Amino acid sequence: SAADFQQRFAPSADQVQAVVAHLRQAGFTNIEVAPNKLLVTADGTHAAVKSAFKTELHFYSVGQRTAYANTSPAQIPSELSDKILAVHGLQTVHLHHKTLVRPNATTHTVQAVSPTQFASIYGASGLPSATNATIAIVTAGNVSQTVTDLRSFASNAGYPTPPVSVVTVGTAGTDTSGTDEWNMDSQVALAAAGGTIKSMLLYAGTDLSDSALTAVYNRIISDNKAKVINVSLGECENDAKSSGIMASNDQIFQSAVAQGQTFSVSSGDSGSYECGGSTNSASYPSVSPYVMSIGGTTLSSSGGSWVSETVWSCTGPSTCPQSASGGTGGGPSLTESAPSWQKSSGVLGTSTMRGTPDIAFDASPNSGAQVLINGSNSTIGGTSLAAPIFTGLYSRLQSANANGLPFPAQTIYQGAASNPSWFHDVTSGSNGGYSAKSGWDYTTGYGSLNIAN
Repeated sequence: SAADFQQRFAPSADQVQAVVAHLRQAGFTNIEVAPNKLLVTADGTHAAVKSAFKTELHFYSVGQRTAYANTSPAQIPSELSDKILAVHGLQTVHLHHKTLVRPNATTHTVQAVSPTQFASIYGASGLPSATNATIAIVTAGNVSQTVTDLRSFASNAGYPTPPVSVVTVGTAGTDTSGTDEWNMDSQVALAAAGGTIKSMLLYAGTDLSDSALTAVYNRIISDNKAKVINVSLGECENDAKSSGIMASNDQIFQSAVAQGQTFSVSSGDSGSYECGGSTNSASYPSVSPYVMSIGGTTLSSSGGSWVSETVWSCTGPSTCPQSASGGTGGGPSLTESAPSWQKSSGVLGTSTMRGTPDIAFDASPNSGAQVLINGSNSTIGGTSLAAPIFTGLYSRLQSANANGLPFPAQTIYQGAASNPSWFHDVTSGSNGGYSAKSGWDYTTGYGSLNIAN
């Protein structure tokens, strides 16, 4: 429980006050401590940053936008070294991106799927809806259109009006460029959950900066209302490592596991080349050992029934990037060690690094979902689609078990070898650096789930 977490793991009041005092002395204002004490936020000028962290901020041109970044690593006084894990908010050069891809008009379309069909395709039609489950969706900016479209989608599908609320974290954002993404996340998660849920919480960060999203993640675990949380976002794992967010966000995700919360994270849309170039690399937070990494397939279905799946494929550094045709993210992490449950399963061979994805669902934009956007259906894909499919399906299992199920990765990896009927094994296709094979692999993990099994 949240109370147990506070008692056993949270920083002490004295530790928190030492950090607050340091910020206040440096000139920071609007200092706020998160309820779980893991995160302290504040507003400060360039001079305050220099005083507190012994670094300067400079402006830089990044593409079509202006960003700022610290010119040297943040430094903290020795007396705070055992209290501060990382300092965020000093740069906006590296941003998370949405893992959404639209179909190419010249590409043959397999057949886009109505979100209402994913439940039957993946074996949930005989299971009860997630009537006891609260689902969280990580978003950013202004999500008012997403709420409107979700209610319209539910009405069109014959579902009851979903109890949806927006939880604004930090300063309310005004950007609406993510509407397509948030619409897909919310509509697909609701449908995969059976159309009837206890509630849906849209946690809206100011933007897609590292610091804004860290605040969102921490608010979700501090609230501890949702047991399944959708994250259809990611960035190059090397950037997450160097900026410090990997250390602190992993701690947040680990806290979620302790509280029985599961983050469902898209594995990325650039094949095995998330960081660009020709070196294999993965997406963060997908590579965190404390989240479920969800990869992508190309789905063939008929009338709501599963027919077959192959890897959402690409061929190499020229075709795999999201800006080209895209392909499912996956591979051995360059930055994160493999968790014990993955090592003991034997799927990694001699590798000691976290392997992604864990499982996969429909993601190819050519077999993607028909998402309602401003009153009209639009076909969208990407691993942004695969993540909310799992979010909705796992919410059914949580709901049926009084929201008491643990983080599911260990169960899946321990039971996979003796329970092949749990999965639709995907054995054909490539994400550039890795090819599908029988059993677990770096393209689709164990494949897609038959959730009833």
